[in-house]
Amino acid sequence: MSSSDIFIGETIGTAILILLGGGVCAAVTLKASKARNAGWLAIAFGWGFAVMTAVYISGPLSGAHLNPAVTLALAIKDGGWANVPTYFAAQILGAMIGATLVWLSYYGQFHAHLTDKEIVGGPGAQTTAKAVEAQEKGAGPVLGVFSTGPEIRHTVQNLATEIIGTFVLLLAVLTQGLNDAGNGLGVLGGLITALVVVSIGLSLGGPTGYAINPARDLGPRIVHALLPLPNKGGSDWSYAWVPVVGPLIGGAIAAGVYNVAFA
Repeated sequence: MSSSDIFIGETIGTAILILLGGGVCAAVTLKASKARNAGWLAIAFGWGFAVMTAVYISGPLSGAHLNPAVTLALAIKDGGWANVPTYFAAQILGAMIGATLVWLSYYGQFHAHLTDKEIVGGPGAQTTAKAVEAQEKGAGPVLGVFSTGPEIRHTVQNLATEIIGTFVLLLAVLTQGLNDAGNGLGVLGGLITALVVVSIGLSLGGPTGYAINPARDLGPRIVHALLPLPNKGGSDWSYAWVPVVGPLIGGAIAAGVYNVAFA
């Protein structure tokens, strides 16, 4: 694979991943969405299908890493580091493009949600204690459409949850999901990985929202910070390092275990 193929494939694939994954979060969260309050099952399966779609689209070009933790784990597994910066850059760019497309797709819903006094506060508003606490922590009312955040802020637990979830994901990718060349996800691997993502969401997603992908969290968080959304609140930068560092650690551990136990 050439560097240009990798960059194009990862940019397109990660954009599709975030468009569909962030899209289901928007659908479930935002006022005036037909899918509002559809629940955690919709989110978990929505992200799983997003992974599958993105893998099948980008796989022929880039191997469909779509996740810096995947790229890091494969580099540790094989010792191939030359294209790692290209993968990382394309994944962040693609995630930002995908998040912007979610905003465009739900433009009216974002406006309705963020101008509702019951949601963002105002005279006579009955905001919940959780909403007030979130605002105080710097997490705006629609940040969850873009990036993750913990239900209980406990740095060690939050970091451990992201490490564990990503470890499971990468061990499944390395043992079950790779293409014949071993440099990315194959056709069957895309389906397996999608189902693993659903499983992680249902089983381990409750504490932090299961980023398990640094680009998936950081790129959209940057977009949230930049978009002209009314009453959007903060982007919770004090937490932002957890869904970046945790998945990278989890991916590195999974690669180490694979090299020791399976290679």
